[in-house]
Amino acid sequence: MALLTAGAVVLALLLALLAHTAINAGLLRKPPGTAEATDSAAVLLPLRDEADRVGPCLQSLLRLPPATRVIVLDDGSTDGTAELVERTAGDRVELRSGRDLPPGWLGKPHACHQLAEAEAGTEAGSGARTGTGAQYLVFIDADVVLAPDAVERAIAVMRAHDIDLLTPYPRIEAGSIGERLVQPLLQWSWLTFLPLRAMERSPRPSLAAAGGQFLVVRRAAYDRAGGHAAVRDRVLEDIELARAVKRAGGRIALADGSELARCRMYTSWRELSEGYSKSLWASFGSPAGAVAVLALLLALYVVAPATALLGPWLGPAALLGPAAYGLGVAGRVVSARATGGRALPDALAHPVSVLLFAWLVVRSFARRGRTTWKGRPTWRP
Repeated sequence: MALLTAGAVVLALLLALLAHTAINAGLLRKPPGTAEATDSAAVLLPLRDEADRVGPCLQSLLRLPPATRVIVLDDGSTDGTAELVERTAGDRVELRSGRDLPPGWLGKPHACHQLAEAEAGTEAGSGARTGTGAQYLVFIDADVVLAPDAVERAIAVMRAHDIDLLTPYPRIEAGSIGERLVQPLLQWSWLTFLPLRAMERSPRPSLAAAGGQFLVVRRAAYDRAGGHAAVRDRVLEDIELARAVKRAGGRIALADGSELARCRMYTSWRELSEGYSKSLWASFGSPAGAVAVLALLLALYVVAPATALLGPWLGPAALLGPAAYGLGVAGRVVSARATGGRALPDALAHPVSVLLFAWLVVRSFARRGRTTWKGRPTWRP
């Protein structure tokens, strides 16, 4: 009887999470099919040793409307990144050289800070703007490939819903088995557990989500929030910037950017595990919070499905296993369909995905304070 009761509770929770995923999928902001370029925008691209992957990104920037200003910062690359930018983009982009990393800063926030300064023409620290004064700043990563109308359509969503910071989440591409097992959990996690509309409406900074691969922010809101200087020592500078915008009275949102951009964050299991290890710990408020989250995920999506293996000893309660497994897979399918991802057969391995994610979280906490990324520390005490 106790097993049946526990199974009923687990199934009820899984059904509620599946329903929430489906609701969020329907609420996810959708960029319009077409949009007019009515606002000025600047695309800002920080680079550090990206010569082997930035080519497709640069090619996509060449297809943006000519009025869109593009500024690229070479942040101390040693692999010929700057030369590749010059050969590929020529005069279409403004190539800047990054300054030395000051004390108290992490690399990514400092690079983005310099780009925002360059756009405003305040690199020298005079405080007076001499640049174009774009109304929107578009931060992208080197592994993002934008559609020609991506910027206009993203801004159209912001105008329509009075949003100050928007993450149009790109379509995540995955090649290796490890990528296909782990990467889809990004979209699945926030569609399943994050209340999207509450996040948009609530002024609480703690209720925030964002993605630095493709992030659009109103310049006025960015300045009110203190820009990247306000998040100078944060490894998850994208989420922290969203929280800073909220603290300054702005609104944030997520959108389906699968038609606007694509992104392959990592190209191997080694890259993925190193990338997650440097920052995954910062996604949780504390080790205790991480333990609580992992316990819930493992109980729902690994332990509950595994009860199917104990069928002869559990009697009717053994039905919990197949039901839990099916509900977990269904949630992954719903999130993949909503964000342009690959649903099947990848979703069938959901319990394995959760186990790998748990291992990555433990690894990230174990290595916190000792990891580096491209020769720089990823943590400030």
